[in-house]
Amino acid sequence: MVFVSNTERKDKGSDRKAVSPEENAFVSLIRTSEALSRKVERVLRSADISPTQYNVLRILRGSPDGLPCREIGARMITRDPDITRLLDRLEKRELVSRSRKNEDRRMVLTRITPQGLRLLGELDAPVTEAHRSQLGHLGRERLSSLIELLELAREQAD
Repeated sequence: MVFVSNTERKDKGSDRKAVSPEENAFVSLIRTSEALSRKVERVLRSADISPTQYNVLRILRGSPDGLPCREIGARMITRDPDITRLLDRLEKRELVSRSRKNEDRRMVLTRITPQGLRLLGELDAPVTEAHRSQLGHLGRERLSSLIELLELAREQAD
């Protein structure tokens, strides 16, 4: 996929047509996502955890009975093609545990451990503050409008 900056110069004689509002919005979304992600990534890096690992831990915190690998993958914000390896790394750090269900030995459930819950507890305030410092100035009404617009865009994405 090739991205063109929304500030791309239009050289004389160029066969590049004017940037459409849709393309301009798309590029702006990508640039904004990257800019917003950097601050949260710094917070997570201080705890030696990746954004995808953090996402898995948050998913599991909301499902104390555990989830199968496929369900974790379906709930991820960004898709990780190798969810099993991601879970292996988290299990090695004792942030999650995996066990087979007695009724169906093929079903492996992953649960967050007390150590994983502690780590998330330590990260909750700094991550919330990062989001607040980046987006709080927009106010509730604008944030609600932004969320609504982004949801509408996602509905058409696939």
